[in-house]
Amino acid sequence: MELYFHKYQGTGNDFILIDDRSLEFPASVELIKNLCDRKFGIGADGLILIQNHKELAYKMIYFNPDGSQSLCGNGSRCGFAFARDLKLADKKAAFETTDGVHKIKLEGGLIHLQLFDISGAKKLSAKAWYLNTGSPHHILLSEELNKLDVRALGGQIRYSKSYSSQNGTNVNFAQLLPNKVKIRTYERGVENETLSCGTGATAVGLLAGRLGYKSPVTVETKGGELRVFFEKDNDKFTNIWLAGPVEKVFSGSIII
Repeated sequence: MELYFHKYQGTGNDFILIDDRSLEFPASVELIKNLCDRKFGIGADGLILIQNHKELAYKMIYFNPDGSQSLCGNGSRCGFAFARDLKLADKKAAFETTDGVHKIKLEGGLIHLQLFDISGAKKLSAKAWYLNTGSPHHILLSEELNKLDVRALGGQIRYSKSYSSQNGTNVNFAQLLPNKVKIRTYERGVENETLSCGTGATAVGLLAGRLGYKSPVTVETKGGELRVFFEKDNDKFTNIWLAGPVEKVFSGSIII
């Protein structure tokens, strides 16, 4: 079978996008692992299917490279760019994905994804916090971000007993700077450091808001800058938007 695909990236988070409106994609954990493999497949941080929806603009199914499913912030933004290329959406849309229905829009050259309201941020220690922005995120504040072994430290926290009941967690290392926040992320499902993580950037942006930063918070990832917009009332965050660039990289086909 010849599979046609498209590659998109959002601040270095790269994804395989597939037009699955015919519902013919033979989804399996083994196939998704193979397609996302950077040595033997196409290579990506995740795989996305775009399907028709009876009421909304489209349905998006997101797979991590290990075949598991979750909300993906940058993946959702790339999915919208692909849906626009398929003429399923214009500059604004509502779509269904893993955790429900989200609004999304193109504004000022950036794609903005709205996330669900969040109440509070759980403080674990003087420098560690936990937030769930549709995907779970452990955040560790650090002043030596560039010196960290993110894969080793992130893996230890991701597989720690504290998170064993929820299939682990994503781990974000964050450095608070005067006008922005820098992050490095170990992504669950990828099991390595990625250049960017949308839900992780959102989690860190909201934590920065909890610590006194004003909306929007600029979050610098290794792959580029994202912006996190929010309204804050005590410990509750509403009207949360993740914004950043998206780029189509190439199209191709592969025999599966």
